[in-house]
Amino acid sequence: MRAKRTAMVLAVVAAAVLAVLAGSIKSAVAAGPTITIWADQDRKAAVTQLATTWATARGATVNVVVHDFGKIRDDLGTVAAADAPDVIMAAHDWTGQLAANGLVEPLILSAALKKQFPAYTLSAFSYGTAVKRLYGLPTQIENIGLVVNTGLAKVPTTFTQLEAEALAFKHKKAGNLGIAVQQGANGDAYHMYPFFSGLGGYIFGVNHAGNLDASDIGVASKALLKNASLIDKWNKEGLINSKVDYSTAQNAFLKGQAAFWITGPWNSDTLKKSGLKFKVVQLPKIVYPSVPFLGVQGFMVTKYASAHGVESLAQDFVTNYMSGASVQASLANVAGRWPANLNAGKGFTDPVLAQFGKAGKGGVPMPNIPQMGSVWTDLGQAWVRATKGAGAAKAAASFKAASRAIADKIG
Repeated sequence: MRAKRTAMVLAVVAAAVLAVLAGSIKSAVAAGPTITIWADQDRKAAVTQLATTWATARGATVNVVVHDFGKIRDDLGTVAAADAPDVIMAAHDWTGQLAANGLVEPLILSAALKKQFPAYTLSAFSYGTAVKRLYGLPTQIENIGLVVNTGLAKVPTTFTQLEAEALAFKHKKAGNLGIAVQQGANGDAYHMYPFFSGLGGYIFGVNHAGNLDASDIGVASKALLKNASLIDKWNKEGLINSKVDYSTAQNAFLKGQAAFWITGPWNSDTLKKSGLKFKVVQLPKIVYPSVPFLGVQGFMVTKYASAHGVESLAQDFVTNYMSGASVQASLANVAGRWPANLNAGKGFTDPVLAQFGKAGKGGVPMPNIPQMGSVWTDLGQAWVRATKGAGAAKAAASFKAASRAIADKIG
C-alpha cells in the first residue's frame, strides 16, 4: 500500500511538472522571437504601431527603444551585444561608416521593388568600392528650402531680387534680419550648402567608376574662390550673419523680423500653426543653381540581428514591410517627411511638404563615405569666419584654410 501511495504521489508530481513545462513551452512559442528597433522619440509611436502589425502576422514581438537619432550611428559601435538593436532608423550619410565597420548587413531588393524608389535614394544607401551594396531601405526624403513670408516680401525669382528685398526689409527696423539662416558658433555647413553650391563649391568629386573621390575636395574649388568676393559682400551688407543660430532664425521669422528663412520640413507643422502666409521655394541661382543637400532616411539591419537569431525576420521587416507604399505613407503622416516610395508619394497630400520637395530639385545627396565626417566642422567654420560681421576673415582665405584642414584629416 505504501509503495502504491508513493507511486501515486510521484505520478501527480510528474504530471504537475509536465503541466508547468508545457505551459512554459506554450508561452515561449506564443511569445515568439523579439525584434529590437532603435527609433527617435518623434517617430516611436508610428514605428511601434507599424512594427507591431507586422510582428503579429509573423508570430513575433517588437521592442521599440527610444534613442536620440543623432547618437544612433556612434552608439551602435559601442553598445553591448545583449542590448544592441536588430534594426535601426538611419540617415543615408551614415552608410559608409557603418558598412565599413561591419555594423550593418546588406539588403536585397527585387528589380520590381527598386523601381518604386528614386534611383538617388537607393544610391544614397549604397556603399562599396569594387562592388556597391545596398545597406538601407529608404523611407523618407528631405531637404531645406527658402521659406518666404509672402505678407512681407515677394517670392524672389533671382538672387539679385532676393538680396534687394532682404536688405530692404532688414533696414526697415532695428532687429530685423536679412536672410534667417542658422549657423551659430559651431557653424552649419548643411544649412549653408545652397549658398556653397550656388557659388560653385562641392564636397567630393566623382571618379571614373562613378564613386565619390575623397582625394578630390571641392571646398576651395576654383569656381568657389572666383566667386568668394560675393560672400565678403554679403557679410559687409549684413545679408547673412553667422551669429544667427537655429532659435534666432526661427524666432525672427515667426515674429515677423525676417521675411526669408532657410529651413526644412521638420518645421512644417510650426509653419502651418504660425498663421503666416508663406511659400517654400529653392534658393534662387547665384552663379550656379543653389541646390540643397538631399537627405534620405530609412531602416537598416544591424549585425546583431544575426547574433540574436532574428536576421531573416529583421530582413523581412525592413525590405518587405517597410518598403510598402501604405506603410511609408503612414510614417510620412507623423514624421513630417515626404515618403521615399514613389507610389506612396502619389497618394500623399501635404502642400507644405510638397513645396519642400520641389525646392530640392537637382539637389545633391549628402556624401555617404566615411571621409565626410572630416568635412562638417571645417566647412561650417569657414562660413562662420567669413560671415561673422565685423572682423570677418576674407572668404577665399577662410575656405582655403578649411580645405587644407579637411585634406589633412582625411590623409
